[in-house]
Amino acid sequence: MTVTTNRLASAPSRLRAGLRRLRRDQSGLALLEFAFGMPLVLGIGLYGVETANLALLNMKVSQITLNLADNASRVGASSSLATQQLREVDMNDVLQAARYQGASIKLTTNGRIIVSSLENQSGTQYIHWQRCIGLKSGTGYDSSYGTTTTTAGTNTTSGNAGTLAPNGMGDTGAMVTAPSGSGVMFVEINYAYRPLTGTWLMPAGRIHYVASFIVRDVRDFTQIYNPSPTATRSTCNLYTS
Repeated sequence: MTVTTNRLASAPSRLRAGLRRLRRDQSGLALLEFAFGMPLVLGIGLYGVETANLALLNMKVSQITLNLADNASRVGASSSLATQQLREVDMNDVLQAARYQGASIKLTTNGRIIVSSLENQSGTQYIHWQRCIGLKSGTGYDSSYGTTTTTAGTNTTSGNAGTLAPNGMGDTGAMVTAPSGSGVMFVEINYAYRPLTGTWLMPAGRIHYVASFIVRDVRDFTQIYNPSPTATRSTCNLYTS
């Protein structure tokens, strides 16, 4: 009984000694700090990656929009005539260039490209024709600034003259109009942004850019020509990648 009493009496002292040793022990301090700090550092790092990715996508979509509008304003059949004819094959070529430029971000799979010919005839602004590519459809992806028929601009009949756009095209306060007797190539691109790490850090959304260039050459605005061998028209009722 005497031995048992001594052992019980010494238990608190052994516990206190063990706690003092634990308090002085710093061998696992760095590991504990890392365990507590890692989620915060990882979260900040991933947010930085997402922000950089979003900025890069905005830059790519913006540049493709500008390039497409520029190319569409220059393209046409080389001719000795006073005016230059725009053909369906020319529009297909510039849309194909945008497709290749956006291949790395799957632009035509995750987005929609709309090219509109905004023209001014006798002081009246109207969308003469439109050409499109891309699989995305619906509100926010189809044209936000006016539409026209699939046959508009394909011939000179009155029913294919296009759609009136009295104030031009664009957002309120930044409307674009065509100069008298000329036209503007107005390009709109809408792209569905998907975060790299899901939506827990940054929400999904839509990247939207517009660009416009006045037609450079003396263009024949009568219609888009489609001489033989005819090319497939990239009309806006089609959703292709």
